[in-house]
Amino acid sequence: MAAFESFFNSFASPSLVIIISIGVFLLYFFRMRMMMQPRVSFAIMALTALFLVVGSQNHDFFKIITKGDNMPIVIMIFAILFFLWLAFRQATLNDMRLEQGLPPNEAESSNKKVLVWPDLVYPEFVMTVALSAAFIIWGVMVEAPIEEPASGTRAPNPAKAPWYFLGLQEMLVYFDPWLAGVVLPGMIVVGLMAIPYIDTNPKGNGYYTLKERPFAIFMFMFGFLILWVVLVIMGTFLRGPNWNFFGPFEYWDPHKVEALVNVNLSEYFWVSWLDMRLPDNPLQRELPGIVLILIYLLIVPAILARTVLKKFFHQLGFARFSILVVLLLMMASLPIKMFLRWTINLKYLVGIPEWFFNI
Repeated sequence: MAAFESFFNSFASPSLVIIISIGVFLLYFFRMRMMMQPRVSFAIMALTALFLVVGSQNHDFFKIITKGDNMPIVIMIFAILFFLWLAFRQATLNDMRLEQGLPPNEAESSNKKVLVWPDLVYPEFVMTVALSAAFIIWGVMVEAPIEEPASGTRAPNPAKAPWYFLGLQEMLVYFDPWLAGVVLPGMIVVGLMAIPYIDTNPKGNGYYTLKERPFAIFMFMFGFLILWVVLVIMGTFLRGPNWNFFGPFEYWDPHKVEALVNVNLSEYFWVSWLDMRLPDNPLQRELPGIVLILIYLLIVPAILARTVLKKFFHQLGFARFSILVVLLLMMASLPIKMFLRWTINLKYLVGIPEWFFNI
């Protein structure tokens, strides 16, 4: 058991968690037909369940996964694994049919008549009764995670948001509140609303497919799984007292102190590289970061339009392509900023606290 705990604790650093998550995601996406075979997918679910069962022998890990706030996360993990298999299994089967010149499965079943009663209402009624009974039993057997009344003199450590906001709370570690709490969530909502207007590809409407919509599905699933679900899991199982990272089987010691020196890009540029004092003028001081961000938002889109996204540039036109690439770059800014924080302790690319403007 000690070797089991030590092995998984050694992979608990945030950079390794993200790298492994991205690697598994790419394996899923580019080896979809192999990964979506029932024996492979259900073996992964079984191994995940085995990990939780064996890991629950550890007292600290058992307390984490059985906490009322965290039980929905455990359920969410298995729900996501199952419905990913269900959806992409149907997509791979349809892709195989399309390669053979056959219509998708949904086209053959579209002519079948389905009655609202009893084909729809009756199963919904049965599931409503079953889920109501399950929630009642859950509510009786699991203690509600209600803590003592809020007090300004005693705050919980760690102070965590509800589980469905843990991804947003994790983003607050790497970005200023106006970015993590307003701009980035707003871009997510606007981006989801803009998808039907940006991506006008008629293929894939009404049936599951992966081969006909690879780019759209890849970007959406990357944003959902890596930049949301993984962040929620990290915030639940790895973030402990003082918002420090802990291994899944490590005791959450509230006295653990990690020396973290957060350095802005301007300090690296002027002090470390040029061996000069920081300029007094904020714009001059933060000029390296400002130039870098302008290159990221103005030059990189032009490079993408002429290289890897050339096809999309010709299909979408300048206006729609500009919206698409800005949304993609904003999404990519989160993992980029996370890795900069983990590797070189970079806090802000542009830090102007005099104007409450930090990026």
